[in-house]
Amino acid sequence: QVQLVESGGGLVQAGDSLRLSCLASGRTFSTYGMGWFRQAPGKEREFVATISWSSSNTAYADSVKGRFTISRDNAKNTVYLQMNTLKPEDTAIYYCAARVYGGSASSTWSAYNYWGQGTQVTVSS
Repeated sequence: QVQLVESGGGLVQAGDSLRLSCLASGRTFSTYGMGWFRQAPGKEREFVATISWSSSNTAYADSVKGRFTISRDNAKNTVYLQMNTLKPEDTAIYYCAARVYGGSASSTWSAYNYWGQGTQVTVSS
């Protein structure tokens, strides 16, 4: 069983920055592929960013490319999402996800085995 706990969400203005963190339980975090997804009210959950176990591969949704950066610290069992130049359309609940049977990066939600509870990000205009 893997537990994921997100933090760092909040209410900010357009153009501001936030850094989300996701702390994972377990001793084999360094073997997991990790991802961030988000869900806005009335919309389906969508892919945001992903990173492989070694940080050698990352991928981003077109809507956040150039503004968001995913990274991880395997010594701290933590994955981060640095979000810059936030826009009102970034408003959503952000979820951290782990794929424990594959350490590669993936943009597909069904590839992930565990999910966090989510953290709310609200961007005002």
